[in-house]
Amino acid sequence: MTYPNATIIKKANIYYDGDVISRTIKTEDGKTKTLGFMQAGSYHFETTASERMEILHGECRVRLQGSESWHVYNAGESFDVPANSAFDIEVADVLDYICHFED
Repeated sequence: MTYPNATIIKKANIYYDGDVISRTIKTEDGKTKTLGFMQAGSYHFETTASERMEILHGECRVRLQGSESWHVYNAGESFDVPANSAFDIEVADVLDYICHFED
């Protein structure tokens, strides 16, 4: 997928001592997305806006806030996280992803 006329925010979003890094893009129609990578590890993220996390390469295990179940997602799959929520994610190898935010 391409995003013609998108604006890229130069400053990187850096989490967990650099193990998770992304860059924000704003599409021509005003949507916000982040393109990022996660190194192997376990992470916890909180959300303000709802988001869809699309896995481009790799595999991860995800547990949404309020759930005791873990679900595995592979390249080509995605999962949704509600606004004002949180999720735990475990990555065994490098994970390439795009996060689509719903403002």
